[in-house]
Amino acid sequence: MNIKTTLLALLFASITFAQEKANKPKDSIQKLDQVLISTKVIFGNKYEAKNRTGSSYYISPEELAKFNYTDINRVLRSVPGVNIYEEDGFGLRPNISLRGTSPERSAKISIMEDGILIAPAPYSAPAAYYFPSVARMQAVEILKGSSQIQYGPFTTGGAINLVSTQIPNTFQGALKASYGSFNTGQIHAKIGDSRTNLGYSIEFLNFNSDGFKNLPDGSNTGFDKNDVVAKFRLNSNPDATIKQAVNFKFQYSDEVSNETYLGLSQDDFASNPFSRYASSQDDKMTNDHIQFTVSHELEFSKRFRITTDAYYNGFSRNWYKLNDVVFNGDKVGISSVVDSPETYPNHFSVVNGSVNSNADALILKANNRRYKAQGIQTKLDFHWSGTNVFHDLEIGLRYHYDEEDRYQWKDGYNIVNGEMNLTSNGAPGSDANRISSANAFAGSILYKLKYNKLTLTPGIRYENIVLNREDFGNDDPNRTGRNISERENKVDIFIPGIGFNYKFNAYTSLYGGVHKGFSPPGNSPDQESEESINYELGSRFNFKGIRGDVVAFYNDYSNLLGSDLAATGGTGSLDQFNAGEVAVKGIELLLNYNLLEKNIRFNLPLTFGYTYTDTEFLNSFGSDDGLWGEVTEGDELPYIAKHQFNTSIGLEHKSFELFVNGRFNGAFRTLAGTEDITNENGVVSNFILDFSGKYHFNKHVSLTGNVINLLDETYAVSRVPAGLRPGHPFGAYAGLEFRF
Repeated sequence: MNIKTTLLALLFASITFAQEKANKPKDSIQKLDQVLISTKVIFGNKYEAKNRTGSSYYISPEELAKFNYTDINRVLRSVPGVNIYEEDGFGLRPNISLRGTSPERSAKISIMEDGILIAPAPYSAPAAYYFPSVARMQAVEILKGSSQIQYGPFTTGGAINLVSTQIPNTFQGALKASYGSFNTGQIHAKIGDSRTNLGYSIEFLNFNSDGFKNLPDGSNTGFDKNDVVAKFRLNSNPDATIKQAVNFKFQYSDEVSNETYLGLSQDDFASNPFSRYASSQDDKMTNDHIQFTVSHELEFSKRFRITTDAYYNGFSRNWYKLNDVVFNGDKVGISSVVDSPETYPNHFSVVNGSVNSNADALILKANNRRYKAQGIQTKLDFHWSGTNVFHDLEIGLRYHYDEEDRYQWKDGYNIVNGEMNLTSNGAPGSDANRISSANAFAGSILYKLKYNKLTLTPGIRYENIVLNREDFGNDDPNRTGRNISERENKVDIFIPGIGFNYKFNAYTSLYGGVHKGFSPPGNSPDQESEESINYELGSRFNFKGIRGDVVAFYNDYSNLLGSDLAATGGTGSLDQFNAGEVAVKGIELLLNYNLLEKNIRFNLPLTFGYTYTDTEFLNSFGSDDGLWGEVTEGDELPYIAKHQFNTSIGLEHKSFELFVNGRFNGAFRTLAGTEDITNENGVVSNFILDFSGKYHFNKHVSLTGNVINLLDETYAVSRVPAGLRPGHPFGAYAGLEFRF
């Protein structure tokens, strides 16, 4: 596909369509006055999202309520330009890519909750082993392209902001409970109120399941996760000359999930895709997350505001899981054993529990880590206007510190008659005993000039980062520092960008821009950052009730970075490596239409979204990482589907809502290459249908129903961390909602 031809075609089509509509009356909504947007959100509503100078999408509270999804993967499937590969079937630890960025553990995108970075250690260890529960979110915002340099440190693919339940304007609350397949249950309760000077909200969420995979001993393969959120706001009187508000937020969650890195061999997946090997029976993830934020808003007028946020995120986790298999003194990683059981038949027999083993034949690693991220950020937003011209200046500053503390060990087990038994205890800190940290100062300036129909947004971001690692060694559990080794890497970079949006009329606009992409390096001295130059050109339109958005993009990487993650079949060191030059280009299309637009009783909304993503390595290199392998110039990136689309149709009435959502995920390769994708070397395409429905007894009580994988398709979602993994099978869920 010629990307230049596509860009020119978009430009020509937009101009032609605009000329056809030139004599039509203008939509008065386009004349809304500019307002100051809360720092908790990127857009705050669909109108703001549709008027950005870059590609953007706002999933509203109404849209989230339609499908009642608890899985972020299913929520994001409706958004073009988002690539996902699943892992556990419930979205506990998603792998998200925006416009072809490396998807593993969502480590190459800026993930925020209420405008604050939420990955456990965004700079020093960005792999998102913690992801907020989407079931408690009020909205989800996705920003891509040239207008997202305000949000870093990752500026290549884009940013995702999860907007949590906000303090209501009046007293209200809700209780939702559901139950269904695999003993999956959910309880979600929230209550809140606002008075003249005080507001609050309190929220509780429990999500649990026995899991849809099966161990030989019948053990639970599911999870249990709790979330508690409390918010308080104290504000000045509404008639105060200078308005102020102080907001406090507390969030705590804990999770116990019987999850494993161990998948299935090709033959076993074909015969019994929902089975698990006996050697994974003791695998378990335990974690807890805590967040404190204090925000101060100082509004001098409707045109000038300063907002400051101080935040602390703490995350502790221990993923205790099978890592290696030993037979006659030969130790082999589980990824190699499952990928090639014919090469390691004796090791594989130990893994599946078909033979009795010696002591210490199974090595389980306690991936015990503690993270913290803390900082303070402030945003100054000032706008002014003249005749037919509007100016907005946004200045953002942030000082941030984060760290990952690894204190890991390995234990030995045997397996006898399918049951695992502890045979040796590893000493804490004997596998990994180090702290990786980052001090970062970031600043951004974005200027918006709106003159008549044209909007321009030039801006620049600055990142100054110092990355450190202190390795105390495997024989110093008390960290006396007698054999400490240290290393440091520094980054100092400017990240410019410019975007534009031209409104031909109320129905058609053309937008686009160019910006620098950036991703921080690791702490190895002199390792270079990931950098790219990114282009996009798109159009938003409304033609005879068909509302749409089409955009072409081209990301030109001069230095793509890969990470050594255990989650992708690597060693888990997190060391980054240079993958050189890469080109990623594609097209995103979104269409919306109401088939019963003139009917006053019913709505029949239809949506269709399509993403084409073409990737290519422009040089050759060798990699031990299980996600890429050996790379030859011309190879395509793994885990990025070339074609994918999402479609949904609904029937809405004041008494009920029915929706069917279909997702086609194209085939993708699981190692870099160019050969045809088959069941043996990749993950083939699949089409999954979901259903959701609601019946409203009255304005206070509703009956809900969901069906996941309506046609009960059996399909693979990935080959990492170690072996093939299935997607969620058919599951039916019903519940009740009470609102007051």
